[in-house]
Amino acid sequence: MIRRLFYMGLGAFGAVWVMRKLQALHPNHVARRAVRNASGLLEQARDIAGDAREVAARRETELRARFGLDTVEDTTVENTYHYDVKDGR
Repeated sequence: MIRRLFYMGLGAFGAVWVMRKLQALHPNHVARRAVRNASGLLEQARDIAGDAREVAARRETELRARFGLDTVEDTTVENTYHYDVKDGR
């Protein structure tokens, strides 16, 4: 008797679990999850890009200070460009 109740409970649990999995595959649910995941991924990409820009700007400032590139002289003299003078770009 106990064995039958156990298997009946196990079967009911399995049926509920399968129904939930099948409902999760409904097109509306799939679309909602896809949008949620895509928006989350987009936010992560924006965060990474922002962090990368901050690090790049900080490093560029360090390099410009280290090599003295903030004090580049005027490279145009009477509308003539001197190609031997570099401005650090």
